[in-house]
Amino acid sequence: MTHYLALVHKEADSCYGVSFPDVPGVIAAGDTLDEAVEKAGEALAFAAEDWHQYAGAPFPAPRSFEALRADLEAATIAREAVWVAIPLRSRFQEAA
Repeated sequence: MTHYLALVHKEADSCYGVSFPDVPGVIAAGDTLDEAVEKAGEALAFAAEDWHQYAGAPFPAPRSFEALRADLEAATIAREAVWVAIPLRSRFQEAA
């Protein structure tokens, strides 16, 4: 199964936020870490379904942890976050 590395952000008095350095614009949030990670998986699956139609390009491939750490922008954002691996599942799998 393919996994995408995501960043979990949390500030005082806010919900957990999740973003994907490899998939710009795909974000999720939740009141708990578990809820945020679950919603991130749903957002990733939803984005993958129609990405080509709306972006005009194939869905981005996930980079390795080493590649993301070498990316200055991702590394800078990661200073205030925690990395998690989110599996890319079909939304139809999640409904089953």
